Amino acid sequence: MNGVGYFYIMTNIHHTVLYCGATNDLYKRVQEHKNKVYNNSFTARYNISKLVYFESFSIVDDAFEREKQIKAGSRKKKVALIEGINPEWKDLFDMLSSRPGEELLKIKKFFR
Repeated sequence: MNGVGYFYIMTNIHHTVLYCGATNDLYKRVQEHKNKVYNNSFTARYNISKLVYFESFSIVDDAFEREKQIKAGSRKKKVALIEGINPEWKDLFDMLSSRPGEELLKIKKFFR
């Protein structure tokens, strides 16, 4: 596939469940999770609605490879990734834009 891709981690309000995913449209995909568009999905069943980590890739296939890599790792490694950039586990969704690429500029401002 061509185009930008994103790897992301979401959690519930108590941070007890982590969900890893990859997509070519992070804004839209996180909205789908938050709005429980897919009623029977893992994220809907476990009330996962908080975006706590993401990475962007210039090639979408790289994002899906990263998803496989991180999913194979331990919870401890996932928590270390999250806390490396987001130690307070803030919801990063509000910094996203519906226009691809703008989230990188917003995340820099968010963590200053």
